[in-house]
Amino acid sequence: MPRIRQADVDEVKSRTNIADIVGERVALKSAGVGSMKGLCPFHDEKSPSFHVRPQVGYYHCFGCGESGDVYSFLRAMDHVSFTEAVERLAGRLGYTLHYEDGGAAPETSGRSRLYAANTAAAEFFRGQLLTAEAETARRFLGERGFDAGAAAHFGVGYAPRGWDGMLKALTAQGFSRDELLGAGVVSQGQRGVYDRFRGRLVWPIRDVTGQTIGFGARKLYDDDQGPKYLNTPETIIYKKAQVLYGLDLAKRDISRGEPRRAVVVEGYTDVMACHLAGVTTAIATCGTAFGAEHIKVLRRVMGDDSSSGEVVFTFDGDEAGQKAALRAFSEDDRFNAQTFVAVAPDGLDPCDLRLQRGDAAVRGLMDAKVPMFEFAIDRKLQGFDLATVEGQVGALRAAASIVAEIRDRLLRPGYERVLARRLGMDPTEVHAEVERAARGAGAAKAKQESPREQTDAPAVPTVTLVSLPRTADVAVERGMIMGALQYGHQVDQSMLARALEAPFRHPALEAIRETIAAVPDRTRVGWAMDAVNSVREPYRALAGELLMSPFPAKDEAGAVASTADLSRRMIVRGLEREKHELLGAIQRVPADSDGGRALRMRLRDIDAERQRFAES
Repeated sequence: MPRIRQADVDEVKSRTNIADIVGERVALKSAGVGSMKGLCPFHDEKSPSFHVRPQVGYYHCFGCGESGDVYSFLRAMDHVSFTEAVERLAGRLGYTLHYEDGGAAPETSGRSRLYAANTAAAEFFRGQLLTAEAETARRFLGERGFDAGAAAHFGVGYAPRGWDGMLKALTAQGFSRDELLGAGVVSQGQRGVYDRFRGRLVWPIRDVTGQTIGFGARKLYDDDQGPKYLNTPETIIYKKAQVLYGLDLAKRDISRGEPRRAVVVEGYTDVMACHLAGVTTAIATCGTAFGAEHIKVLRRVMGDDSSSGEVVFTFDGDEAGQKAALRAFSEDDRFNAQTFVAVAPDGLDPCDLRLQRGDAAVRGLMDAKVPMFEFAIDRKLQGFDLATVEGQVGALRAAASIVAEIRDRLLRPGYERVLARRLGMDPTEVHAEVERAARGAGAAKAKQESPREQTDAPAVPTVTLVSLPRTADVAVERGMIMGALQYGHQVDQSMLARALEAPFRHPALEAIRETIAAVPDRTRVGWAMDAVNSVREPYRALAGELLMSPFPAKDEAGAVASTADLSRRMIVRGLEREKHELLGAIQRVPADSDGGRALRMRLRDIDAERQRFAES
């Protein structure tokens, strides 16, 4: 298979802002000069430790250690090959790639073909919505308050009733049956391959970057024996436990709102109704309950690193809706954001609420929200006769476990008082039962936790920034490496090379210095990341930290000036070391010998150099 020319690989990377690519999946905010941070997409965390430096095109997580460039990010997140990652970014830029030996572009690989098949299917469905056969589908939308503009905004389409209309259309475009089966848009039966969606209204399901990865389809005809809603099956690119419908449209307002708020509704039409009513942060799951994987995706988009954010769940007022709310509550502690529940009057869902009472009523749901804990407590109290002592005691025991789960030590006493008022009981009794419930939950958790596996293998020492000695020498060396990696391309190259000549005193920093000093061109885009990847173990992680840690300066100009100053200090330190060695040598060589005179001349040169660098 022809390879992309290295010059093109480098050019595409240099033209791509890694913060734009990462920012499609992770809410990033400033973390100092030239650095941005957010919640790591590679592991679950509550506080952001994932840093991106657009200037050097590099990311690094101080929590799990994942690091790399824009290509490695795409490969890890989307499970694509290196070639696919380059081609995808080149496509975004409109850049024409060239291949070695003049070869043609290789065939697009499997995952890309699945994305392409889903995109082609979405276009097909949208076109079918305009046909005469789709009158029922258009009437369905109209009866729910959605006009042609709304359908176009959300990409809604129609799957014709025929056996294989879409199959024929997409095979005519060059897609194989295996590709369409892999994309989940057709199915295999005893009579052969046929359209999975037939006679249905179809919503494209997109990932957070806006790529179509699947579909949700609602039946329209009474003779359809299938389920009310039919979704794409699990595929390589469609994992329903990780997909939130509407997130591609809502992510911008979710991440930039004050407060940052996500509204979780139950269906596609509810998302549409909310967005059209002005609640543009509405999202929904796709045929599955809201779970832990959805939370991870949502938290990264929210930048959920503080308690200022809000997640509002809207549920039907029926029993199924209440059960869904309690399932969401069971995952509440995975959020840093405050969680709320909003139930519309008469138990209407947002779509029906908009139809019956207008856009303002949908927006008003946000004002009627109640904290998730309060909602959960009220649900626990249902079924108990609070007019009797037995009912009060039973309700207390049932609801105490809810209050005991509140981690915030300032919130828990308040909810104890809320529970006491609901029950008409003494707050001290409620407090005692909550404490008992908390101790019981803690003991159960400790019992479930398995002991850590023991191993006889010696631990590999890990060198990190915090483990470096706090000495003056190490501080200068650390600052020098940090400045060289982050801003070395902006300082005088001859001075930087001179500063990197002399060995460092700390072994870990010395290993990194050796690697940087060996780089032939420190002005090339991506050189710092390549250098970090070349550092020998166990010091590579430290090199990544030095590349990604915020540089102690007010702005970029100050950082460049500081790097230049550190370079001069390292040169002066090297000259002082050489002078010390010369003074010892002079004592051992006759003063009137050629060697003695040469040593004294070099000593004078060193003093002159020291003076020059000290004053510059």
